[in-house]
Amino acid sequence: MNKQEKINQSQVFLTNMGIEAGAVGIILGTGVGDLIDQIQIEREIPYSAIPHFPKPTMEFHKGRLIYGSLENNKVVIFEGRFHAYEGLSYFEITYPVRLMHAMGAQQLIISNAAGAINLAFKKGEVMLIEDHINLQAGSPLAEKGIEELGERFVDMSAPYSPKLIRKAKSIAQRNNFALHAGVYAAVTGPQLETKAEYRYLKIIGVDAVGMSTVPEVIVANQLKMECIAFSVLTDLCDPQNLAPINIEDIMASAKKAEQSLIIIVKELLSTQKK
Repeated sequence: MNKQEKINQSQVFLTNMGIEAGAVGIILGTGVGDLIDQIQIEREIPYSAIPHFPKPTMEFHKGRLIYGSLENNKVVIFEGRFHAYEGLSYFEITYPVRLMHAMGAQQLIISNAAGAINLAFKKGEVMLIEDHINLQAGSPLAEKGIEELGERFVDMSAPYSPKLIRKAKSIAQRNNFALHAGVYAAVTGPQLETKAEYRYLKIIGVDAVGMSTVPEVIVANQLKMECIAFSVLTDLCDPQNLAPINIEDIMASAKKAEQSLIIIVKELLSTQKK
């Protein structure tokens, strides 16, 4: 069975489960699940029930699809994502994006948890991703048979929607909270960076670093989906004062940042039909 046939079977399954075409797609990363509480939920489907869907291995990701309404818009939310460090192919990592597109989604909102390389930022704040650097040594467009799913040589001069970026900045200003804008670097992981690696990231112009998002954005651009992405800043990556990882602190910072992110997502959706 080829890649397109797998996507088609997954799409038919979701359609039969009552999920309508054309919903806005949302991918939620580590520690940012409170948005679910804002949804009028109509369907909740575990990833394990969806044909050909990868099996999540991340401890902090629930691995479920949520379908419902938010601000009078239908949304399909993937709570939990996939990473290169899980031993998956890039086709598997980006499968949710391809499935959303098959279901008629034209817009994609992405969140992740990231470490702040830019020390002017603070834990518990949000960074709007304006550009990225792919340091994962791979691409979802560099796999065998990918040409059956769309153009291989995809333009990435503006991978994040300028229109949605302007709206997000306006929302943050209107609600009087910090929304940084910067460059996100995607590394493979799963180990965190060394002091020397943090210094290197700063030199090449990175503002925040994580282990996800970029493959999803590449595929969204291949499929001509309008895309916006945010990093919730969970720790400060200061090579001069580098402390051992503290998972509880990271999750607490993600929860703090998520409150601002929820406001942005809700107001972005509230303008969709105006």
